[in-house]
Amino acid sequence: MELGMEVDDTRPPHTVLAVTGEVDVYTAPRLREKLVELSSQGHKQVVVDLERVEFLDSTGLGVLVGGLKRLRSNDGDLALVCTQPRILKVFEITGLTKVFSISGSVDEALAG
Repeated sequence: MELGMEVDDTRPPHTVLAVTGEVDVYTAPRLREKLVELSSQGHKQVVVDLERVEFLDSTGLGVLVGGLKRLRSNDGDLALVCTQPRILKVFEITGLTKVFSISGSVDEALAG
């Protein structure tokens, strides 16, 4: 499955990055590049929408953590949107639910 990404920057100060497909060792570098690009362009409040992600492995988790660290070092933040039990379980098992703000919808993430 291919990785798809769509940026919505029409909700300042937030930028929403909708991710689709699989985030794994093969596709994670593209996600990393997009997060670095958004940070470099001055986007500080990024919401990554994982609702249409079918698979997320440890490489993908590492990219999200790296994106969070990069944004926080620039006085920003990265929040996630995820309601899929199998994807949420990955965050729970790794303890990353304590690190990320995880919302049930984009609107909820923007309000939080």
